[in-house]
Amino acid sequence: MMGHSHALTGWCAGLVAAPMVGLHTLPEVLPFATASAGYALLPDLDHPHATASKFLGPVTGLLSKFLRMCSRGIYALTKGPRDEKHTGQHRHLTHTVVFALLLGWAATGISELGGAWAVGGIVAFGLLLAADVLGDWLLLIVLAAAGFTAYNGKLDDVLTPATGWVGVAVAVGCVMHCLGDAMTKSGCPFLWPIPIAGETWYELRPPKWLRFRTGGPVEKRLIMPVCVVAGVLLLPGVWPFLTEFVGNIELPAASP
Repeated sequence: MMGHSHALTGWCAGLVAAPMVGLHTLPEVLPFATASAGYALLPDLDHPHATASKFLGPVTGLLSKFLRMCSRGIYALTKGPRDEKHTGQHRHLTHTVVFALLLGWAATGISELGGAWAVGGIVAFGLLLAADVLGDWLLLIVLAAAGFTAYNGKLDDVLTPATGWVGVAVAVGCVMHCLGDAMTKSGCPFLWPIPIAGETWYELRPPKWLRFRTGGPVEKRLIMPVCVVAGVLLLPGVWPFLTEFVGNIELPAASP
């Protein structure tokens, strides 16, 4: 499982996408990136041993079983003449743009009905899911930012407008998960149900020399370190601070 990589790429994608929906300050960006990181793990609910499936014990376990059953049935009904013989459970229904958009739409609808409390619940679930993979440091950072915002009486001002972006954050996380899986040897049927070359569940993947094995050295030694560095540099204010700091460094004059 690519749990760490999925959460990190979801975090980075959230930091990039946040300004596109009008979020610029750290208290605004952190909940968005946190939701993207957490929900980047959700497509793996179709695997019984995934972090998302075991997260809430029997609750997410039953949801995982239900999603696998739905995925298997939809695969059997919609597979094309050239689709491979497969159970259609893992890396199928939940690994599509359709699933990402539907989940994002559902999150938006729930947030509009429930307001700030619903947004808080959606973001909190994503936070706990991401922290379960990345570590408690993420939990501490986000809670510290939320506490500071609440102390200044602005927590509701941050969460209430979030009804417009929380669904985007959820969808971004799911999309990043699929794009990550598409880089592996198994590929990902991201564009279902669009038929490609006689396959409804066509596995998108790059040329062989660019594919990597899940949990292999490329993921651990290249992708994860790059995402960690990017996840820090993309935080609001970090890159401008570093460029200004480096620009102010005076190099010693060369000796004649």
